[in-house]
Amino acid sequence: MAKKVMGSLKLQVKAGQANPSPPIGPALGQRGINIMEFCKAFNAKTQEMEPGSPIPVVITYYADKSFSFEMKTSPASFYLKKAAGLKPVGKRNRPKGSTKPGREVAGTVTVAQVRQIAEAKMKDLSANDVEAAMKIILGSAKSCGIEVKG
Repeated sequence: MAKKVMGSLKLQVKAGQANPSPPIGPALGQRGINIMEFCKAFNAKTQEMEPGSPIPVVITYYADKSFSFEMKTSPASFYLKKAAGLKPVGKRNRPKGSTKPGREVAGTVTVAQVRQIAEAKMKDLSANDVEAAMKIILGSAKSCGIEVKG
């Protein structure tokens, strides 16, 4: 017999750094999900990935307090900022794009890098081919203030 789905939850967790502190702990705890079990399973699955890269995860939880989760690829803006070589700034130590996209350029990437990012994100994008995926990534680059050359 199939388990009864109670709901789903979307979180963005850094690879290999899931811990029971906020925001993960409270989000899982109020839904009755075993926090430590999720943290251990997530960290084990993301062990091979680049530490600290943001991983969107969709957690489906069931009536018997069990859960399953599906990991997506990191956001396009993360890949673009990394490819442009933007340095981390601010309190949270994250790379920032331009404060005035369209007017100021924060960095540059090549068309080959955009293609590489599009191929990596292909399974999470609603595109039929790599060319359409590249257009989606180009839109993300424009909103981050990253110029595409080549």
